[in-house]
Amino acid sequence: MRCPGCGQHSEYSSTNPFRPFCSERCKNADFGAWASERYRVETAPPREDEESPGSPPLQPPH
Repeated sequence: MRCPGCGQHSEYSSTNPFRPFCSERCKNADFGAWASERYRVETAPPREDEESPGSPPLQPPH
């Protein structure tokens, strides 16, 4: 299979401790991208009338 980091051949077996990556370098580069939040999942911003997790309940207008 191809290494998701560099695109070179990568052995996907139990003998490769870095699978699916070809090397420790590619595995660490990918981990660094996640840790620095370069990979993100797009979401729509919450609507004003929706509560966000952990926020107090909305109070009705007085």
